[in-house]
Amino acid sequence: MRKWILPLAAAASIATVAVGSLQAQGDAPAAVDVSTIEAGSYTADPSHSMVGWSVNHLGFNDYLGIFGDVSGTLTLDPANPAASKVDVMIPIASVTVPSAGLKDHLLRAGKDGGKPDFFGPSPAPAHFVSTKVEKTGDTTATITGDLTLNGVTKPVTIEASVSGAGTNGMSKKKTVGFHGTTTLKRSDFGVDFGIPFGISDEVELYVSTAFEK
Repeated sequence: MRKWILPLAAAASIATVAVGSLQAQGDAPAAVDVSTIEAGSYTADPSHSMVGWSVNHLGFNDYLGIFGDVSGTLTLDPANPAASKVDVMIPIASVTVPSAGLKDHLLRAGKDGGKPDFFGPSPAPAHFVSTKVEKTGDTTATITGDLTLNGVTKPVTIEASVSGAGTNGMSKKKTVGFHGTTTLKRSDFGVDFGIPFGISDEVELYVSTAFEK
């Protein structure tokens, strides 16, 4: 399985590449002090929460993109991580990609009223709702949940880690950040264009979210 790992797929495409390059060359991030994390209800900061994705193109290179403006809620219980819950919406229509032609194709209507190759115009947001949280380390957990995408709901498992915690110096709000990775098959969600001639079925996702209290 090919792995697409960028340290922070969490900004516009240029920023994603820049941050990935810097972290590939520089120091490891400082350890997160999880003792500062407060229990309670948090709300996603849409301006700083997003999902990066990668799909291989014909065995030559990768398509890269970002779904931004992620919204939703997090119920967090540091003393009992299994009781934590997350419920987020991921806008599909506002997908960011390097090419205007690619974005047009992703959101293009099907020919003569038929099935679109990808999402079609005005697609509904994707919706992820956790069903199980299992702590795997001091700052890591496996989050299992139901992902609804393109009108299809399937279970998805995310390997998540706490990427930061404390008081936001700008908003003055208690904030917790998370990174997560998962791989899914787009054909499971009815998006199968190009698979027979080499556009990969597997899509690798990198989640970067900030939740505020």
